[in-house]
Amino acid sequence: MPEDRPVTLTKRTLDKDLDKLTYVEDAANHVTKRLIAPGLGLIFLGLAMFVAGIYVLDRPGATLVIAAVALAGYMAMNIGAKDVANNVGAAVGARAITMTQALVMAAIFEILGATIAGGPVIKTVSTHIVDTDRIINSGKLAWLMMAALLSAALWINFATWLKAPVSTTHAIVGAVVGAGTAAVGPDMVNWHVLAAISAGWVVTPFLGGTIAAGMLFFIKTFIIYRSDKIAAAKYWIPILIGLMAGAFTAYLVLQLAPRDTVAGLPTLAIGIGVGLMTWFGARPLVAAQSVGLENKNSALRKLFRLPLICSAALMSFAHGANDIANAIGPLAAIVRSVRQGDNLSIVAGATGQTVPFWVVLIGGCGISVGILLYGPRLIRLIGSQITKLNPMRAYCVALSAALTVIVASWFGLPVSSTHIAVGAVFGVGFFREWYTSRSRRRLDYMRQKAEASGIVWSDMEEADEHNPDEIHRRRLVRRSHFMTIIAAWAITVPVSALLAATVYWAMVALFI
Repeated sequence: MPEDRPVTLTKRTLDKDLDKLTYVEDAANHVTKRLIAPGLGLIFLGLAMFVAGIYVLDRPGATLVIAAVALAGYMAMNIGAKDVANNVGAAVGARAITMTQALVMAAIFEILGATIAGGPVIKTVSTHIVDTDRIINSGKLAWLMMAALLSAALWINFATWLKAPVSTTHAIVGAVVGAGTAAVGPDMVNWHVLAAISAGWVVTPFLGGTIAAGMLFFIKTFIIYRSDKIAAAKYWIPILIGLMAGAFTAYLVLQLAPRDTVAGLPTLAIGIGVGLMTWFGARPLVAAQSVGLENKNSALRKLFRLPLICSAALMSFAHGANDIANAIGPLAAIVRSVRQGDNLSIVAGATGQTVPFWVVLIGGCGISVGILLYGPRLIRLIGSQITKLNPMRAYCVALSAALTVIVASWFGLPVSSTHIAVGAVFGVGFFREWYTSRSRRRLDYMRQKAEASGIVWSDMEEADEHNPDEIHRRRLVRRSHFMTIIAAWAITVPVSALLAATVYWAMVALFI
């Protein structure tokens, strides 16, 4: 026995040492996993700088452009990480699509939106907020845009880490104004353009919420509170899909064709034709999905999955078309400032987008990389924590937000997709609060169901009206998130402006 004790003790000691090595290995794996996303992000920035070098290395100001490309790529990744929640948060919150599927779909449609329809908003951010024509020869334009890019990206990065759904549009517009004021004074800021942009920030959230509430009212009236829900859904859902496809097709025609060759009537005819074909094709698909479904609201969720996924894809396209300017607008101004008289500043597409195509492509890919690496953080807030979303409500949110952003992009107005998406979510939530207690159609429907089940509706209704828990439950919008989001919106412009001014002065002190 005494001879066995040293062997036993040695085995125990060895086991403890092996356990310690296992713990160290687990800890190393945990730390390594957290470094994968930043590492891949750095690889993307390196590739973006390499691509920029191919185009500008033999040109004057190449170093400045390559550095600006790195900042624009960083900004684009932050936009993708934060704003993906606006695009697919509703679909994920309604469980119509998985997180992985949502991220891949959003990444693809962001690139398409940026490259096809990003021109008008890029032009507004790059040339209209600050009077670039008057200061392009001063040598300050490139540096103030660099300061704007860096400060806006830092603020968005910080806000994303806090899970605060701030507006990337607010951040870049505020940063351009702040850096421009610091560089050339307030007289060079086009305040009337800024006023128009600010008015859009106020109007579009209410517009998105109103459209979403109106669509939900339509769905509740003509589908949900009907005696035969499935038959109503089979009739109306193909129509909704056709309208969505027709409107989007008309928008694409207007974006892709030269503006002086496309009249309103032919574009309308093309949209109507595509809408009718889509409606005709969707009818048998929806009919096949409805086979065997019970006449319940839960069955409608299955039928609304396809429209919801399509509307989320449309929202991703619209976001790419509008928010690409938040990263590429300042970069376009920098490229223009160092390429005066250079014919390489070509038109990319037929939208009047005087930006090299590779610049727009870097921005679109940067947004998609940010979506894939960091996207899930805010999806849960937009998709489930403000108000509960099912596929019908989520469809109203996604489609109304997409339509609002598309119209704004067509006019070259850099609106906040965050504002619009969150406004649509709140519009749905507040409408549900009103509809739950005020709708005569709903009350009649609930009374019929109660009577069919042998329940006296008047007694049940009276009990609910005197039940504090039931009254609180019917407040379907979480007010705490409402106030948090409003506060985040309010401080973004002044914070980004002050930060940009500080960064510009630091750049002047260090490099100029």
